[in-house]
Amino acid sequence: MIEDKNISKTELGSLGEFGLIDRLTQNFSLKNPSSILGVGDDAAILETPKDQQLVLSTDFLIEGIHFDLSYMPLKHLGYKAVSVNISDICAMNATPTQITVSLAVSNRFSLEALEELYSGIALACQAYKVDLVGGDTTSSTSGLVISISAVGMAKKEKICKRSGAQNNDLLVVSGDLGAAYLGLQVLEREKQVFKANPNAQPDLANYPYLLERQLRPQARLDVIGLLEELSVKPTSMIDISDGLASEVLHLSKHSGLGFSLYEDKIPLDPSTITTAEEFGINPITAALNGGEDYELLFTVPLEDHPKIKANPNLTVIGFASNKTLNSVLIDKSGENSIPLSAQGWNHFKS
Repeated sequence: MIEDKNISKTELGSLGEFGLIDRLTQNFSLKNPSSILGVGDDAAILETPKDQQLVLSTDFLIEGIHFDLSYMPLKHLGYKAVSVNISDICAMNATPTQITVSLAVSNRFSLEALEELYSGIALACQAYKVDLVGGDTTSSTSGLVISISAVGMAKKEKICKRSGAQNNDLLVVSGDLGAAYLGLQVLEREKQVFKANPNAQPDLANYPYLLERQLRPQARLDVIGLLEELSVKPTSMIDISDGLASEVLHLSKHSGLGFSLYEDKIPLDPSTITTAEEFGINPITAALNGGEDYELLFTVPLEDHPKIKANPNLTVIGFASNKTLNSVLIDKSGENSIPLSAQGWNHFKS
C-alpha cells in the first residue's frame, strides 16, 4: 500500500470504534424497500416479501492471503470485496439486496485509508443496487481483514442449488475464463521487478482487461437478469472462484453426475491467450485452475439450447451424464479424455 507521506493522516484511535463507523458510513443511505433499518442500531431490520426466500452468504478477505496491498488499490479492494460476495448470491439465482461489512484493522491504517476502502464499497453498492445495513470494526495485529455478508432474495421456485443437475443437461458458462489469473501473474511479475529496482516503472499498459478482471471483478448480476428474460431456469449453478475444474467437480459431487467438458469450447479472451503464451502457461490451465473469474457456471435442460445458443454472454462447454463422479476434459482432437482434478486455490493446503 503506497501512501503519499505529504497528506495528513488521522489516527483511528482519535475517533474510537463508533466514531469510526459513523464516519465511514455517513454517506450510505437505504434504497431497497426490504431494508427497514440499517446502520446505527444493535441490528438491522429486513423485510422479506411473502412469496420470496432469503439467501445469505459471507466471506473473509485477509491481507497477505487474498490480497496484496503493494499493488491492490484500497478503492479497488473495497469494490472487489463486495463483488465476490454478490457473486455468491447470483450463484443461487437470487437478487442481492443488502450487505454488512466488518473490518479488523491495524494501526498502520489511517482514517483516510479506510475512507478510500469504503469509497470502493459505496461504488459497488451503487452498481449492484444493494444497501449497507451493518457491520463491525475491531483492531488487528496482522494487517487488514475484511468480512462481508451479503443478503439476497428470490422466489422459492427460482432458487438454484448445486445439486439439481440432471442427466444430459448442458453445462454453460458466462463470459470468459482465465483472465484474472493472468492479471495476477502480471502484477506479481511487476512486484518482483520493483523489489529488484525501486526506480523501475511498472509495465502494465498492455494488460488493461486482465488487470481489471483481477483487481475489480464484476459479479454477473446481469446474467441473472438475462436468464430471466430468456425464460431459462438453471437446474444447478455455482460461481467460479476457485477455477473451472474445481467448480465442475462441485456440481458433479452435489448432483451425483459426471460431466464431459470440451477443451475447445472453453471461452478465452484473446489477451488471456497472448499473455499466457508470454508466461509460458497453457491458457486452458489458467481457465481450469486459476480462479477468481467470478463467472457463473450452470446447467440447463437440453431443450433450452435454442434459447441460449446465439447469446454472446453464454457458452455451452459440455454436458452432464449419469456416470457418477466421473468428470473428464475432452481434448481438442475429441479422441482423448482426461480426468478432471481440482488444482485451484486450497486455503488449507500446505
